[in-house]
Amino acid sequence: MDYARTITLDLPYEQAVPTVKEAFQEQGFGTLTEIDVQATLKNKLDADMEQYVILGACNPQLAHRALDIDRQIGLLLPCNVVVRAAGDNQTLVQALDPQVMVTVPELDELQSIADDAGQRIHAALQALAA
Repeated sequence: MDYARTITLDLPYEQAVPTVKEAFQEQGFGTLTEIDVQATLKNKLDADMEQYVILGACNPQLAHRALDIDRQIGLLLPCNVVVRAAGDNQTLVQALDPQVMVTVPELDELQSIADDAGQRIHAALQALAA
């Protein structure tokens, strides 16, 4: 099962992160958290890896609708957006495919929410790719 929507940006990581936040903001996703995975692994494990951040990007209206259907769905909300360095002046942007929110719990009631989230994520990724 492919669960990610991925694009490659011709931008260095430092420029890509704020650009990604802005593109998702324009689609109604606010950035609630930012986890610097590279720094965390270095500090906790002395492990080296590429620049890598997990953005907790949430659309409150969609999250509220989904949580009204199933409180456990918070585990599968398409809120994580990964931004990671991918070589010289390139950055990968990955977002969870919202259809996971329907297929894993097998709740058809979530389909319209997943479709709406999918359209918004697609629009954000298309804006970034343009």
